[in-house]
Amino acid sequence: MKDSSVTTTAPRPRRVIWAPSCEQISSSQMSDFMSWLALHRGIQNTTYRELLDWSVNNLSEFWDSIREYFDVAGEGFTTPALVDDRMPGAVWYPDARLNYAENILRNAVGATGSGVAIVDITEDGVSTEITWGELNARVAALAAGLRARGVGVGDRVVAVLPNNPEALIGLLASASIGATWCICAPDLAPTATLDRLKQLEPVVLIGSLGYQFNGKWFDRRGHLLEIEAGLPTLRHTIVVGGAATGTRLSFDEALVDGAEAQYARVPFDHSLWVLFTSGTTGAPKGIVHGHGGMVLEALKIFGLHFGMDASDRYYVAANTSWMVWNTILGNLMTGASVVTYAGSPVYLRPDHQFDIVATNAVTMFGTGAAYLRLLQATGVSPDREWSLGALRTVMSTGSALPIATYEWVHDDVSSAIQLSDVSGGTDICSAFLGSNPLEPVIAGRLQGPMLGVAIEVRDESGMPVIGEVGEMVVTRPMPSMPTCFWGDADGSLYRSAYFDVFPGAWTHGDWIMEAADGTFEVLGRSDATLNRGGVRLGSAEIYGALQSVAGVTDALVLGIELPDGGYHLPLYIVLAEGIQLDDILRAEIVAAIRQHASPRHVPDVIKAAPAIPVTHAGKKVEIPVKRLFTGPDPTKVDRGALANPQSLDWFIEEAQRFRAAHETKTASQRKDNDVA
Repeated sequence: MKDSSVTTTAPRPRRVIWAPSCEQISSSQMSDFMSWLALHRGIQNTTYRELLDWSVNNLSEFWDSIREYFDVAGEGFTTPALVDDRMPGAVWYPDARLNYAENILRNAVGATGSGVAIVDITEDGVSTEITWGELNARVAALAAGLRARGVGVGDRVVAVLPNNPEALIGLLASASIGATWCICAPDLAPTATLDRLKQLEPVVLIGSLGYQFNGKWFDRRGHLLEIEAGLPTLRHTIVVGGAATGTRLSFDEALVDGAEAQYARVPFDHSLWVLFTSGTTGAPKGIVHGHGGMVLEALKIFGLHFGMDASDRYYVAANTSWMVWNTILGNLMTGASVVTYAGSPVYLRPDHQFDIVATNAVTMFGTGAAYLRLLQATGVSPDREWSLGALRTVMSTGSALPIATYEWVHDDVSSAIQLSDVSGGTDICSAFLGSNPLEPVIAGRLQGPMLGVAIEVRDESGMPVIGEVGEMVVTRPMPSMPTCFWGDADGSLYRSAYFDVFPGAWTHGDWIMEAADGTFEVLGRSDATLNRGGVRLGSAEIYGALQSVAGVTDALVLGIELPDGGYHLPLYIVLAEGIQLDDILRAEIVAAIRQHASPRHVPDVIKAAPAIPVTHAGKKVEIPVKRLFTGPDPTKVDRGALANPQSLDWFIEEAQRFRAAHETKTASQRKDNDVA
């Protein structure tokens, strides 16, 4: 039986903001792949939906066709791609051996070696180019240096670095020798960094003495010392931007000049890297991904869905603690060049990133939805400032993108750009839902599942639904699903994270809706769902409604269950400079929510907050903030997992005021009852 309590908002008029031309469709790599399938495998597909259906119904053949089409370097691909399709416990290519770094650096062979692989940009616009040949040589030199210091297959190499070439070189060198990599951003607090890295018992740390951000130099010498002291298994520290001192090596000193590239070909599921969960709702969990899964997913996503190749350039200003940083490596896998940038995305002006895009002829720009919403709110029009003719794709991720922001990209960036709203996660270091080059983009909707991703929307009874909001469930395995959680010997944490709700199927924790045409809406995390009077409401619907209210730059809505059975729905907003929250603005906010969401979405109270707590990936931390209001000690919230930890102080005080007021009210009610 379907859950009749699920509500959806009244439909807002949808606008097609991009549609591929016949020439774009025929010249896309996706179309070439379909032609290849017809020629080499006798598989006839003429539309994206036909190809999608074939891919999810024939997983083993689909993924093996990806391997063959992109000519993945390796050996032992003699079995079917998927030998056992259980979840968890799927078995991919049991006899295969390959190496992630080899599959990237083969792009350095031959004439392509002289082409640019990396362009490193500083905040003030100084750029440094690294060719494919130079990248290959530096990776080989660092890998030789690591091997000379005893690092081998299965050892852990960790880094605390910003988004710079040394971070990419470190990852590739680690992968090339079969070691396991993990990186944290240098702005992550030492305690939060150690909460992650100490679990791995690393033998080598690559760190930096400081970095520049928003025009300011951040000295991280003390930070690095604290991390070294907290990692007793360390044998060596390699320092970027500093001289060798004591037991430390400079990055250049760790290189072995003239070393030849060597690659340890490892099993398909051999540990490539560990990505950690945010840690805002408990101890950070280490998500382990394998070499093979990351190779195949990168080629599928960036090669087919985004059509990236050696003629393209990718840029994303991602913090290295965010899995979106790993998309830089995914684009290198296709032969595309990439831009690294460790500075502030809004240095000197909010649309600074479009200066980087234009100056460096970027063809694909990756960013967080929060950044696009910020630009929309400030009223800038990048198309009036810069020539963006090279830009073909804007990839948005991290949170739901409102309809108004889709329209802003079309109207104020370029109508020729495909806005690719994607939804994935650290869990798979890839995407479940996103874009494809063969179908139009409708404002407010993700185009559909990525190839090979079997998605259902299920209601609370576990029944698939269309046109209703429900849990996003993946019913068949993906090669990029984690091989394990670090330290989870019996797999119990892994199973409980994804497979407890619907045994045998992956429940991701996203609340989504599938429309009749196969497009999707992502409405937020299901574990942060608002539930007012038994009716589930989406926080994303409220945030989307606020896009029409001038002066509101950010917001956080909470659903607080009260001990007496009541329910409190406060809305906290951040206002633009010079804007005051008065009765007129409150009325405008309420009207917008009523119009664009529903009367049920109207909050009980609206308050102005100085800032909204977000993770380093720019995601609102609704659940940890909610817990401040419902009992836990505020000191148990991991501030190190936040990009703006000081923002939590205001909410701690607000929670204390709320709890005190509610306790006073409850005491008064008890007194009245006693008198009665």
